[in-house]
Amino acid sequence: MDRFDALQAFVRVVEAGSFTKAAQTLHMSKTTVSQLVQQLEARLQVKLLNRTTRQVKVTPEGAAYYERVARVLGDLQDADDVLAGDLAAPRGRLRIDVPSPLARLILMPALPGFYRRYPDIQLLMGVSDRNVDVIGENVDCVLRGGQITVPSLVARRVADLQLGVYASPGYLRETGLPAHPLALEQAPHRMVGYLRSSSGSIASMPMRRDNESVEVNGRYAVAADDGNAYVAAGLAGMGVLCVPRYMARDHVKRGELTPLFEEWQLAPMPLYLAYPHNRHLSAKLRVFIAWIDELAAQSL
Repeated sequence: MDRFDALQAFVRVVEAGSFTKAAQTLHMSKTTVSQLVQQLEARLQVKLLNRTTRQVKVTPEGAAYYERVARVLGDLQDADDVLAGDLAAPRGRLRIDVPSPLARLILMPALPGFYRRYPDIQLLMGVSDRNVDVIGENVDCVLRGGQITVPSLVARRVADLQLGVYASPGYLRETGLPAHPLALEQAPHRMVGYLRSSSGSIASMPMRRDNESVEVNGRYAVAADDGNAYVAAGLAGMGVLCVPRYMARDHVKRGELTPLFEEWQLAPMPLYLAYPHNRHLSAKLRVFIAWIDELAAQSL
């Protein structure tokens, strides 16, 4: 048994909750990963994992062992990074997942500056609004709007996204200007629905003006679970949008969207960067987080 391989296999199975997912991220066969963990258990004479046909659960002894082993592997990676000069010149692949509008409008245009600083970092960027299994899919970090409640993740608030309500000129010519947010719940007005990937529900729109508070659940003909598709539906005149202002900024300048209800306030949407709390925070991830902080301060 290669003890280092066995420890890596055990840690990845615990983090992924699956031999199959662990094998994929380690580029090994499922059989090899299973054998490595069995050999480790035999050497320790302790059952580390409880296996069923549906799931893998860590035993109390395995959980305590995992905490120590994860720290040791992280320390080893730190030592490798220092020896290789990685702290001065971060390098390697970084797997991240970000919402599609944030990627298109903010991150991608700024990437040349990032690569001028860190030419040896290769970003593998998933672009989606879906819920990502950060540990199971071996993702280094995610950026997400809204609260992050997964206890296995460290969540850092990087920005408060100011929200606005908008409609296309074509939509307003068809329906007229809505006099009050609750008008969006009555014909002929309608909204574009934003479909939450986590629950499959349509997001409501809480608003406040002086002492008046409303929660709008507008009529909709189409709903989308992707930010770019959501805005595209609004531009096509399918209904009123509620989006972070950075997503509407250029469309407003070009006259493609008109702000509505500007005297009303909407609570900002927090933007979080999250990563596994037991995952080694590599030099490349540290500089990426610092870059995101800079970018958020400048552009969001």
